[in-house]
Amino acid sequence: MSKYFVHSQAIVETDDIGDDSRIWAFAHILPKAKIGSNCNINDHTFIENDVILGNNVTVKSGVYIWDGVHVHDNVFIGPNVTFTNDLRPRSKQYPPEFLKTILEEYASIGANATIVAGNTIGKYAMVGAGSVVTKNIPNNTLWYGNPARLSGYICNCGEKLSETLDCPECGKHYGLEDSLIVEI
Repeated sequence: MSKYFVHSQAIVETDDIGDDSRIWAFAHILPKAKIGSNCNINDHTFIENDVILGNNVTVKSGVYIWDGVHVHDNVFIGPNVTFTNDLRPRSKQYPPEFLKTILEEYASIGANATIVAGNTIGKYAMVGAGSVVTKNIPNNTLWYGNPARLSGYICNCGEKLSETLDCPECGKHYGLEDSLIVEI
């Protein structure tokens, strides 16, 4: 008996699924995909073979996760987020290996964002709805627009930091070291 839930109208070809994960109707997961524990994979999703989802990942409806996307623990992927994995696609012509796209721990991707292949979204980073990510996103930063641009800094708790890099919600303090944000 499995320790995860699969809706009767989902197609799940992998057995590599952690305990307490939930896979809803019309999801399709290919045989070599790896799904962590306590994930929630919503309706109308597709997950290819060379995909790894960590623990506690939320994948909202309408998301297709292509080969080469690796998602670490506690990541939120909003509805209809689009991933790419080939910068120069041609019909029936495949690269020897697809570009890697990495979503690090606690990253959040807003609805309808597009993540161009080969980029890394840093820990606790947040990408706004409808944004187009064309480069790496550092930890604890907020990006939005087309192309996505730095729009501020984010606390680990999810609140936008003040101009002095203090969190109005939890009181944590941050600083900049070599243009990267760090908790102090």
